[in-house]
Amino acid sequence: MATQNDRAAFLDGNLFRHIAVMSLTSSLGLMAVFLVDFVDMVFISMLGKAELAAAVGYAGAILFFTSSFGIGMAIAAGALVARALGAGNRGEARMRATTALAYGLAFGAVFAAIVWSNLAGLVSLVGASGETHDLAVGYLQIVIPSVPLLLLGMVGGAILRAHGAARRAMMATVIGGVVNAVLDPILIFGFGWELTGAALASVAARIAIGVASILPILRHYGGLARPGPAEFARDFKPIFTLALPAILTQLATPIGQAYVTRAMAEFGEEAVAGMAIVARLTPVAFGTIFALSGAIGPIVGQNYGAGDHPRVRRAYLDGILFTALIVGVITALLFLLRGPIGALFQVEGVSREILYLFCGPLALAWFFNGMIFVSNATFNNLGHPFYSTGVNWGRHTLGTIPFVILFSGWFGAAGVLIGQAVGGVLFGGLSAALALGVIARKDPAKPTAPFLRQARLIQLFYNRR
Repeated sequence: MATQNDRAAFLDGNLFRHIAVMSLTSSLGLMAVFLVDFVDMVFISMLGKAELAAAVGYAGAILFFTSSFGIGMAIAAGALVARALGAGNRGEARMRATTALAYGLAFGAVFAAIVWSNLAGLVSLVGASGETHDLAVGYLQIVIPSVPLLLLGMVGGAILRAHGAARRAMMATVIGGVVNAVLDPILIFGFGWELTGAALASVAARIAIGVASILPILRHYGGLARPGPAEFARDFKPIFTLALPAILTQLATPIGQAYVTRAMAEFGEEAVAGMAIVARLTPVAFGTIFALSGAIGPIVGQNYGAGDHPRVRRAYLDGILFTALIVGVITALLFLLRGPIGALFQVEGVSREILYLFCGPLALAWFFNGMIFVSNATFNNLGHPFYSTGVNWGRHTLGTIPFVILFSGWFGAAGVLIGQAVGGVLFGGLSAALALGVIARKDPAKPTAPFLRQARLIQLFYNRR
């Protein structure tokens, strides 16, 4: 049975503190998983085979694509459960959690099957060829069937965060990270399975995360309901009204990353290996920013459900402030540690150039990515998920492709990452203008500010859906 008070957790108290606690605890869980991916790359680099590191880079682009479905379903479940809790309706929150889990598992299994049956073509599409292509396909053939288990963990974690249980959501991913960390050296080195060992360890970790996310819901937050056909029919529209645009929103990121990977492939496997190292380092360094979207969503959702519009706006602005503080601290640390990090991976040449570029000016650009995360969470929880879709697709198409082409022509492999970062700056600012506009329109007591009226054409464009 539930052990929480009747009043939802985020309707009172200091908002910045809520955001910091939710983000930091959630990020610890995320970073436990990302850190294991990071260690995977260290182990694989120690094998001294560039094609293995490159294969992980190509596989990562596909895995990012598959995880997008789970992230979209988690966003929908978290938003609906948070709103119901904010309105004081715990029975509805339990039912929405159950139907979202069921729909997510069913559609996630179908999605994974489609991806698995087309792996060779997808890996070729991101630029892999020869032995590297075969290694990436073999790795993915093992990991992709576990996508429904990962989805179970993602949606379960979102439900826990909607209840304010950031620590329990964190522990689920920490447990998965521990499982992966223990199995990695055993399977990669002990059994000599190299990339296959890393894949099997990842599958075991996903099983652990799924189980550890669901058990606290069953034990401490009212468990799951027993929906019948009528409940599934009733909840289909509200779940997928949020989930479909959220999935489309999330798909933009791996598609944009796949283009960046293909562009980097033009400069050779050493460049792709360098980018793969950055891809593993990024979530470890900025795990708090990755977690911020899932952390601030329940805060916005509960207060919106309670009708406290001024508190919704303060939560958004505190989220942006929190992003700035975190990015500033992490950028300074990366710059100071760029030498030891480079030595850890034994990088040289273009791989070293790419790594050092990230551990410096490009890390600062993550402020604008964080701004997009906070804005998208706000859109999703205020009932405008297609705004998130528009911003993300714009950022990973118009905000990526032309800039990557332009800057890679000027600076080579490094220009690929520079161009990607420049597009993020532009769309980060756009997302903030749209988010503040949505918040202002939702609050009948607050007139639209002059600078938001200047963005009226943009807002009207996104309203036409």
